[in-house]
Amino acid sequence: DVQLVESGGGSVQAGGSLRLSCASSGSIVSTVCMGWVRQASGKEREGVAAISPGTGRRWYGDSVKGRFTISRDNAKNTLYLQMNSLKPEDTAVYYCAAVASTYCSGSYLLAPRNFRDWGQGTQVTVS
Repeated sequence: DVQLVESGGGSVQAGGSLRLSCASSGSIVSTVCMGWVRQASGKEREGVAAISPGTGRRWYGDSVKGRFTISRDNAKNTLYLQMNSLKPEDTAVYYCAAVASTYCSGSYLLAPRNFRDWGQGTQVTVS
């Protein structure tokens, strides 16, 4: 089974930064489409960012473009999300997720249900 473990969440003031990490079991970070999905209280899950395993092509949700950066370290089997210029509306539980495919597309951000494997989530609170 794939295991994804997020870390790096916390509380920060508006305008601040946080970096989330997602440690994975095995080498899936380099072999399948990976992404970050968030869910605010009382709202549906929202795709934040995705990264292709091969080319490293990246996609971002409109609400985070220019502020968030997704990246990966294949040697460490770790996925990252650098979040800058945080806003109160970024407050949510952030999940690391993986698609059971090497194919990657920005469409996954519109339909987070396409991600198969999920971490337990990490809370980000912006005040």
